[in-house]
Amino acid sequence: MDRSKQPEVGGLEASLLQLMHAHNQSSIQLREHTDKAKKDAIEIAKRVSALLVDSVDGGVQEAFITEKRIEMEIRALTAAIVQFGKQTDQWLAASHAINTAIKEIGDFENWMKTMEFDCKSISAAIYNIHQS
Repeated sequence: MDRSKQPEVGGLEASLLQLMHAHNQSSIQLREHTDKAKKDAIEIAKRVSALLVDSVDGGVQEAFITEKRIEMEIRALTAAIVQFGKQTDQWLAASHAINTAIKEIGDFENWMKTMEFDCKSISAAIYNIHQS
């Protein structure tokens, strides 16, 4: 009787060993599958991260280039404003000089009229003296 139970125990052991082996195999496959999925997820996250960084860097780089262009434009406009200021000062000085010259011409004209009047007065006085 003991021997009749032994084949059952041997069969049970073999079944348990087979179950443990199958369980180990499925655990190994599951672990491999999990590790592969983890590696794939990490790789995809790296790619997404790189794309996001590139996208942000591209925007930052474009903003930096635009900022440099604006700074160059500001420098050029500042130089033009300074040049126009100098030119305006020159025009103002020239117009002041012209105004002064016109005033002097007006003063000279007045002086000439006064001299002419004085000369006529002296001439009339001399003529009157000579006539008398």
